[in-house]
Parts: sequence; structure tokens; C-alpha cells
Amino acid sequence: MTADLSGTSFAALHRPGEPLLLPNAWDHASAAALAARGFSAIATSSLAVAAAAGLPDGAAATREHTVRLALTLGSEPYHLSVDAEGGFSDDPAEVAALATELWAVGVAGLNLEDGLGASDLLAAKIHAVKAAVPGMFVNARTDTYWSGDGDERDTLRRLDAYQQAGADGVFVPGLTDPARIADLVRHLGVPLNILHAPAGPTVPRLAELGVARISLGSLLYRRALDAMDDIAAGRTPGGTTPSYDEVCALERSVSVSRSAKSTG
Repeated sequence: MTADLSGTSFAALHRPGEPLLLPNAWDHASAAALAARGFSAIATSSLAVAAAAGLPDGAAATREHTVRLALTLGSEPYHLSVDAEGGFSDDPAEVAALATELWAVGVAGLNLEDGLGASDLLAAKIHAVKAAVPGMFVNARTDTYWSGDGDERDTLRRLDAYQQAGADGVFVPGLTDPARIADLVRHLGVPLNILHAPAGPTVPRLAELGVARISLGSLLYRRALDAMDDIAAGRTPGGTTPSYDEVCALERSVSVSRSAKSTG
């Protein structure tokens, strides 16, 4: 028997008070390392995917790279959620086509953001995706705190629009104030996703506030770059470094799991 990796079971991992800690990978090796650590759900990071390809993040420039990564990871033995920026298009039908393509290769969740653009446009994209792929867990992100001024009224207005359009969860990166997080949890009818910030509330504190999903975003990728910088400067980075054989073993273990999944 293999694990149920459908969108429905991925949704069940979003439990207010017992949040899903969702790490973000950028290639097969990083995802394999996270899976080996026991994570049953892994997301991609749009910044990491873009930076690895030498392209700008949030500019709809990485559709091809994002789909290619999803093709690589979608058949692995964990739930996969894909960060697709704003869907790489302003046409809701094209975003729905992307969701259909991702669902077909095993992707359980899709993160769509408004980038502080018109809320009705993102709502239309969400509606189109849910109509085309009802089982896809759509996590709707508003950037009112990430790149805006954190206006509470605008945040609520946008999140309400996304819920009404069919979003299964909402994401407010940049929000770290415990009182405002608790207010949102009480207001919302869907799971709240918060981006983990090293200087913000801890994971246990976010759980106490009722958060249902905690994303690491590009943190792991940026920490990897920091370790590389330490080594280049002659400093010893913290933690341990996997050996060549250990990395090869990660790839072998995932291949075995993939084979078992296909025959189970």
C-alpha cells in the first residue's frame, strides 16, 4: 500500500493549531533531502527556482522551469505544492490550463499570488482553477504585508474575495504580529498560511495562534547560499555537510520509493 497523495489528503494536513510545516525545495536533491528528513509535504520556492535559472522572481519568467521541476518531483512519495507566482498569465483560462498540467503529473497544491494587483483578477484565476481541477488545493497569497503597507482593511477585502472564489487556504507573507494573525484566524473560513520569519513568532507560537500552515519560503535556499559564502571566505559553516555518498544515497532512496509507488 502506498500513501494517498491526492489533493484531498494534502488538504487534511492543514490543521489550525497543528500546522503543516512546509519546507520549500528548488531541485530534486533538495527535495530528496527534505523527504529523507520525514517531510510528507514539500513545496517549491519561486525565488529559488528563478535564481537558480538566472531569471527574475515574480515576473512570470519561470513557467517552463517550474513545470519542469514539477515533472521531476510530482511522482515522488510526498505531497507536492507548486509556487506558481501569479500563474504566469493574466488569462484565467491559461492559469487553469497550467493547473491541469500540474495536476496530471501529481501536484497536489498550487500557490497563486496577487502581487498587489487587482484582487478580482486573482479571484478569477482561482475560480478558473477550481472549476478545471476541483481537487487541487489552491493557496491564495496576498502581498499586502510583503510588498504593501499592511493595510488591514485591504487585506481582509482581498482574502474574502479569494475565499469566495474557492481558495482552499490563504497566505499572508510578511505578517508577523501575533494579534493580527489571531484576528485573521478568527475571521477566516479557510486555513491561514504564514511565512516563517526567524525574527517572528516561533512555530509553537504560530500553532497557538491557530495557524494551519507555516511555509519556509526561500529560507532554505538562502541559507544554502550563506553556507557557500562561508566556505568561499574560508569560514566553517554551522552544521554538518553531507558526503558525496550520502547525496547519492538520497537519490537512490527516492528512486526506490518511486518504483514502489508505481507498483504498489
